Amino acid sequence: MLPSRSPAPSWEGKPIVLIGLMGVGKSTVGRRLAGRLGLPFADADEEIEVAAGMSVADIFARFGEAYFRDGERRVIRRLIDGRPKVIATGGGAFLNGDTRALILAQAVTIWLRADPAVLADRVRRRDTRPLLHGRNALEVLGDLARVRDPIYAQAPIHIASQRAPHEATVGAILKAIGR
Repeated sequence: MLPSRSPAPSWEGKPIVLIGLMGVGKSTVGRRLAGRLGLPFADADEEIEVAAGMSVADIFARFGEAYFRDGERRVIRRLIDGRPKVIATGGGAFLNGDTRALILAQAVTIWLRADPAVLADRVRRRDTRPLLHGRNALEVLGDLARVRDPIYAQAPIHIASQRAPHEATVGAILKAIGR
């Protein structure tokens, strides 16, 4: 089990941005967190799909990951407009240096993290993850965690996502932001 780490900064009405690997619950937890705080919710991947008129998987297949990441960067820049809201990012969004700097400077950044075995169980339920197509989910997620976790760790708030109801994670976030 991964412990949570949080220096407990108080939330001052900035956008709240959830980062972490695929399957950690950014979208589901984000929707519930927004509801509890009475804020709008935005899913960066859904916003990209609307802007592009196609699914994330189709964007990856047709144009490649670099094209997708460029669109993702632009969408996140648009979403972080200073108004309070909860934003769920795609798993790779925080890897882009410009996007990461923007999120860290202008939002409350929360890393939702979980053991790759837990994530592999979760992502097997849907076949919509381009990075997993035709590959072993546990292996891919373990590799991604080794590369991405040190970058995600730059977030000031770390919340462990465990095999528990999503409300437990929402409660941990509310506590971490002083709500």
